[in-house]
Amino acid sequence: MKFFLENYIHQFAVAVAIILVALLTPYLPAFAHGGGLDSLGCHHNRKAGGYHCHRGSMEGQHFRSKNEALQNLKTPRSQPLPKAQTAELTGIPKIIDGDTIRIGSTRIRLHGIDAPEAKQTCTAGGKEWRCGWEATNALANIVGKHWVSCSKRDVDRYGRVVAVCRAGPINLNAWMVGNGWAVAYRRYSLDYVRDEDKARKAGRGMWGGEFAMPWEWRRSR
Repeated sequence: MKFFLENYIHQFAVAVAIILVALLTPYLPAFAHGGGLDSLGCHHNRKAGGYHCHRGSMEGQHFRSKNEALQNLKTPRSQPLPKAQTAELTGIPKIIDGDTIRIGSTRIRLHGIDAPEAKQTCTAGGKEWRCGWEATNALANIVGKHWVSCSKRDVDRYGRVVAVCRAGPINLNAWMVGNGWAVAYRRYSLDYVRDEDKARKAGRGMWGGEFAMPWEWRRSR
């Protein structure tokens, strides 16, 4: 009888200990690694190497040293745009010029390209022609009455949404540059440099003659 009583008491004590560990673990300091955590909530893991963080704004991150962690703390990581700001804009657009459209009340500037202004002229064979008007007309023709979907990249200083826009499978930004109705706006993006190179070599659109870069033409006015 004594044997069974002692065995029962032992099993009961073990069960109580297990329950207490399970209940208290979330509230215990995270000192599972030798040396505990410092004021940043991190520690040097001598066994695995490196500097690991378990608390605070750097929780879950791994660094080569404490200095690297401190540098990261001084330079916060960029945060993704809120979902509402990355949502696509869709609709049948009004064409403003060769690189600007409007969907509803939202003006949209095509990302990474610069088209001649509506009143800008170019020359070919010694004659002037309205390349700005032609660029606007080219964009209007490729869009037609199709719905356009634009993925927001940024907002420019004029409050316009800067976006990559598509009409069905056609990337309008790339199409305008690739057909010589706009140039790659290298100041802001290199996405369409290859499209520009192809248009220039083939003499498409404005590349069939001479013209001022759109930003230079605007500056002269």
